[in-house]
Amino acid sequence: TAQQHGTRTDALHQRYSSGLHMPTLLDRHIDEVSDRLLLLAPPQRLVPQAFKDVVADETEYVARLGEVQRLRGEIYFRDGAVRRDDLTRDGLHRTPEDDVSWHLLMLDDDGQVTAGMWYMEHPRAISADQLRVRHCPAGMRRESRDAFWRAVNDELRQARRGGLGYAELGGWFVVEHCRRSCDGLLLALGAFSLGRMLGGALGLTTATVRHSSSTILRKIGGEPLKGAGQVIGPYFDPQYQCEMELIRFDSRRPDARFAGSIERLKDRLATVHIVE
Repeated sequence: TAQQHGTRTDALHQRYSSGLHMPTLLDRHIDEVSDRLLLLAPPQRLVPQAFKDVVADETEYVARLGEVQRLRGEIYFRDGAVRRDDLTRDGLHRTPEDDVSWHLLMLDDDGQVTAGMWYMEHPRAISADQLRVRHCPAGMRRESRDAFWRAVNDELRQARRGGLGYAELGGWFVVEHCRRSCDGLLLALGAFSLGRMLGGALGLTTATVRHSSSTILRKIGGEPLKGAGQVIGPYFDPQYQCEMELIRFDSRRPDARFAGSIERLKDRLATVHIVE
């Protein structure tokens, strides 16, 4: 989303774009991810039995979510994506999605959050006008409105026909001193892996153009949203003051270069610590 500000660094993007063995580098990080990745489960969500390390701890859950909202607020404010009025008095960036989503969080050696994103599952019966993306400017502009809504409805129908879940992603951030790491890319791949753990999913996110987030997401298997053969092109989002792009994904069909890494990460997710 616009909230992907900070996920891209020049060094990581250059290494990725040049194709210099990034999957191999990722696999080394994935092998160690059980010690660095933490999941917060949505309240009232029955966590699948495939996850082996699940702890009910309301105190830790609230503390971790507050840590996420504080970091996100700091990063988005510095990046110009939110105004001071968009934050709480103590600097937290709170959104309705926080309270109903999975949160994938990367931790440092001291157990502090360094990167995060949310993954919001939707009920199978959800309609297009109930999705978060309904507020997207591309769905309101005269030149793209019809194609946008046709595309979103087509995605929902495709998910139902395939017996798949449907998800929206957002809330991406990486703290500044970790922007030369693979943390942001691991989270992007983690969305594919989590979708597989939850039974398979189609999903949708809005990604910044100016930080190359949309480019990176496309290279790992995301695709521009299309309606009736028309690509829903980049658009300016006045709320976040940046150019955005709608990217859809299918957890079953990542880019072939990353299929093995995503499946490896899926296996690791089964042992990751989950707080509910």
